Amino acid sequence: MTTATREFPEPPPEDRARSPHTGWTRAHWAALADRLLTAVDRHRSPLGTRFDLPGPASRYGPDSDGLEGFARTFLLAGFRIVGERGADPTGLLERYAAGLAAGTDPTSPEAWPRPDRLGQAKVEAASLALILQLTRPWLWDRLDDAVRQRTVDWLATVVGQPYPPINWVWFRIVVESFLREVGGPWSATDIEEDLAVHARLRRPGGWLSDGADQRAYDHYTGWALHLYPLLWARAFDVAGTLCPPALREDWAADLGHYLRDAVHLIGSDGSPLLQGRSLIYRFASAAPLWTAAYTGVDALPPGLLRRAASGTLRHFTEHGVPDRDGLLTLGWHHAWPSMKQAYSGPGSPYWAAKGMLGLALPADHPVWTATEEPLPVERGDVQRVIEAPGWLVSGRQRDGVITVLNHGTDHAAPGAGGADAPLYARLGYSTATVPPLTGPTVDAPLDNAVVVLDAAGRATHRTGFTHHHARVAEGGVLLAASGGRAHWVEPAADAGPDHGSGRPGTITRGPLVTVVSAVRGGVEVRLARVVFDEPPARPPTVRFGGWPLAAATRPATGPGALARTDRLRSTLHPLRGLDRAGVTVERDAGPLGAWTATPWLATEGPLPADGLLAARVALTGDEELPDDAPEVLVAVERVTLTWPDGHRLDIAI
Repeated sequence: MTTATREFPEPPPEDRARSPHTGWTRAHWAALADRLLTAVDRHRSPLGTRFDLPGPASRYGPDSDGLEGFARTFLLAGFRIVGERGADPTGLLERYAAGLAAGTDPTSPEAWPRPDRLGQAKVEAASLALILQLTRPWLWDRLDDAVRQRTVDWLATVVGQPYPPINWVWFRIVVESFLREVGGPWSATDIEEDLAVHARLRRPGGWLSDGADQRAYDHYTGWALHLYPLLWARAFDVAGTLCPPALREDWAADLGHYLRDAVHLIGSDGSPLLQGRSLIYRFASAAPLWTAAYTGVDALPPGLLRRAASGTLRHFTEHGVPDRDGLLTLGWHHAWPSMKQAYSGPGSPYWAAKGMLGLALPADHPVWTATEEPLPVERGDVQRVIEAPGWLVSGRQRDGVITVLNHGTDHAAPGAGGADAPLYARLGYSTATVPPLTGPTVDAPLDNAVVVLDAAGRATHRTGFTHHHARVAEGGVLLAASGGRAHWVEPAADAGPDHGSGRPGTITRGPLVTVVSAVRGGVEVRLARVVFDEPPARPPTVRFGGWPLAAATRPATGPGALARTDRLRSTLHPLRGLDRAGVTVERDAGPLGAWTATPWLATEGPLPADGLLAARVALTGDEELPDDAPEVLVAVERVTLTWPDGHRLDIAI
């Protein structure tokens, strides 16, 4: 298939009366959906069962990747049809019906791999089942009996199959619920077991961990673990025979609590937080917002909900998404294949369709007719604690960047070893930065890390740490702490597929490292206490890493621990025990720019006798920070911070 640049219609004119922040209306969303669907149609296989899109294959191979392209674009096509109440002037359903007929035919040269033989097909089966249900009057009910039976047979291979106890349980629930609707085989036991797994994933404040014994907090909380439950209850279980009303109410309350946190995690430029796996799904992060609107959960005012969702989508369109050929690539703002996980193929990015669920709502729905309202960071500075993942959230209205200091998430269980996953175990994430994802600092943490360097210069990791607390302290200071046994990791030669966790390997125990973050006015004071079991033979080096800045051209650096671009400044200011400063510059380490610069501070010579180190760590706009760093007074297991304005905070460490 050719990938030559294709002309697409101009987007509709902006409506700054109804949408004063983004200018976007439902017509903009619909135009983008049509552009995406038109672009992928050029990559449809002869019988229509696959979309063979350009880009590196997943570990599952081209047949799986082609099915993924079909199923995930089917999501978008389905939302588009539902919102138009079945109107289909471009013949979307006819084309997808042809693919369904051939894909489920075991004698077809384009027959789909079965879910009981290929794990990834279990994921895609859920997208097929969901849209077949939502568009039932216009598609399923018009298929001939033979195609319906073959589809039932193909979907029914999921019954009784094992599913990992993560968001995947919803794929089986959705498929078996559709089978139940159309008279196919299904298992009440399967659904009961899967609902029990979901219950074990629930955490305080409406958050869910994508793993019952892991601290796996990421966008899957929203685009999977909040999307499916209420959508399932509405689409498949209106009578409440599978989902008791009280459980549905719990899920609605969970979603409301989650969204009141999540809306604080969007930058004023619309960027989502760059944290966690599967970031190639991009604006799928808008999915929980639309889930609330579609299922009637009164979580946010409709104007705020649409401003958040439209701002997210517009953020990507302003940064080259989709590409010139109208395609979603493996990357963030542009194609950057190193961002993908082992399960990611060329069709994977189209799970972004979840973030366009709002198109299933008609044009006269209040979420489309309300006037946009500003995001929290557009109304004022943001300071917020999110309990479950152990996050301190801050954002300054002046630059609109949201930062998160992380003391509770590492995509692992407490006490686990292994290397730090860059997108989970760092101390900080933001809407404007991303940790280096290739190069030497992947296995040797630098950015937003407190590490001990051994004689060979190897850095420790913190995965498996203990989360102590995350709270609001006196005077509104945000305070969080974590710590545990740091360790060095010699990564295994064959670490297996990358599903987001850190790499396993041979572990060497290191010192106890406790880290505290105190945030005031959007600026962190970072404290660390390092305690060795035995006095080391040579003075150890402890290093604090700051925020990594990426740009198309090499960021400016220095003096000291300073990196800056035309938009942002990343700085560290030593407060105690950190005598050396510098900036590490890497090339092609991340998707935000060709160059990444990370400032750092380090010890020189022996540590203080009490092992306590401190620095001010900041990510700001282009302004210089005032000289208002606090004084640090250390006592036994306690530190007192005193800011120039007299505010004082005692911290146990």
